[in-house]
Amino acid sequence: MHKDIEKILISDEELREINKRLGEQITKDFEGKNLMVVGILKGSIYFMADLTREIKLPLKLDFLAVSSYGSSTRSSGSVRILKDIDMDISGYDILLIEDILDSGRTLKYVSDMLKSRGASSITICTLLDKPARRVVDLKADYVGCSVPDEFVVGYGLDYDQHYRNLPFIGSLKREVYE
Repeated sequence: MHKDIEKILISDEELREINKRLGEQITKDFEGKNLMVVGILKGSIYFMADLTREIKLPLKLDFLAVSSYGSSTRSSGSVRILKDIDMDISGYDILLIEDILDSGRTLKYVSDMLKSRGASSITICTLLDKPARRVVDLKADYVGCSVPDEFVVGYGLDYDQHYRNLPFIGSLKREVYE
């Protein structure tokens, strides 16, 4: 375990099980659809890579980079697109992949933006759900698991661009970010 981690919340083995479970369900639900998976960078990269290998359907991949945190531990409330998707999404069933559903602002903004571009459907898949922080009425269609109101890092989630490469999800010690 890393010295800045208070405790491991989700082990690497549990992450593999989550990806397998979600991949099987998504495969069933999107059978016969025109699937495009859109990941929200940078946090979703590990989750999206592992999850898409568990989806046994043809699909296209693209990415969005958005920012609402900067180096803070709380969303600023303002969502900025840093990198837009490269493909025309008209007629696609979009599976939007996010690392954590926290306030809901980012996913609501991105979901509304993609709907306005002619997607056939928008479905949200998040690895982690943190309902205690929700300020927007939004629920994910697929959830890996819920986490307590703690600052979590690892498996793509960061604090000030650090800890993304940890093979598990853990809670960060308060003294690191306060």
